[in-house]
Amino acid sequence: MKTGSMIFSFLQVPRCRIHSLANNWGETFRNFNNTCEKNFSIRPLGSRIYGLQGGHRKKWTRRPITTDTEEGGGTKSRSTKPEILSETISISSTINVNKTQLGQLQEVQHCNIQEIAQNKDLSSLVTVIVFDIETTGFSRENDRTIEIALRDLQGGPNSTFQTLVNPQRDVTNSAIHGITTQMVNKPGIPRMEDLVPILFHYVQSREKPGGYVLWVAHNARVFDVPFIINELRRCSRQIPPNWLFVDTLPLARELMKSGGTKLSATSLVALREFYKIEVEGTAHRAMVDVNTLSLILPRLTCDLKLTLSGLVEKSFREVDIINSKKKKKNSD
Repeated sequence: MKTGSMIFSFLQVPRCRIHSLANNWGETFRNFNNTCEKNFSIRPLGSRIYGLQGGHRKKWTRRPITTDTEEGGGTKSRSTKPEILSETISISSTINVNKTQLGQLQEVQHCNIQEIAQNKDLSSLVTVIVFDIETTGFSRENDRTIEIALRDLQGGPNSTFQTLVNPQRDVTNSAIHGITTQMVNKPGIPRMEDLVPILFHYVQSREKPGGYVLWVAHNARVFDVPFIINELRRCSRQIPPNWLFVDTLPLARELMKSGGTKLSATSLVALREFYKIEVEGTAHRAMVDVNTLSLILPRLTCDLKLTLSGLVEKSFREVDIINSKKKKKNSD
């Protein structure tokens, strides 16, 4: 990793690994007015993946850690959680769950985004999750998700979730992400309808009591979130009312328009190069892109002088996308 020096107003980042970076978010949200200027060297070591059975890339190795956990009603689930090691990322694990209990998500009272952002103890309410998906194509209605990865920036055990997804069709765009039909269309790779209750349960386990989940992705509004909305609808599920979404693409555009910056483009690759960030793995694999954005986010928000409250104010909900579609349809 290359080292650098900068001032953080949104998130203080000392010399640490990526899981330590995540652990800093909760504490520094309460002190986001403080600034610091420190060297940093961040590597993806020590975090764990909480996922489902899946394929693995050529250079990946596995060191499984098997634990027994109790679900409500005495149902025992056995999970294998591989570690992210230096130069390796594994996504192979098996989880059995009680699907009836997973559907019981916490109900959160509807508040408008401005009310949420103005909360004086916002850091105790908001869980920030960086996410990414890979798909069979660009059509939100017709294509399917083939990989999903999340990173809860609180850190801690099981702070990441990653799995391949069986789209039940051929993958014709393998040249983009390297995921082939053979990798996803085989026994053991979950279909979306099997994955959704497990995913909801995982996210619920990371939520703060009575709080909100702030999902962050690059190009989230146009691509990732509409994909997820349509996938959930096909599974007769909806976005929970306490989920908010942030798109870092408009933030990159803001930075590009601001004076004194040499950012030449707004893609994730351009941001990675601009901030001199290096991560292990190939771009356009979900966990690699999640790790990249997790390192970009604190620096991007710092340059834009965005606090957690400011980031929440820039968030949107499912209804905003639906209303946007209606306006577009009416205008046509």
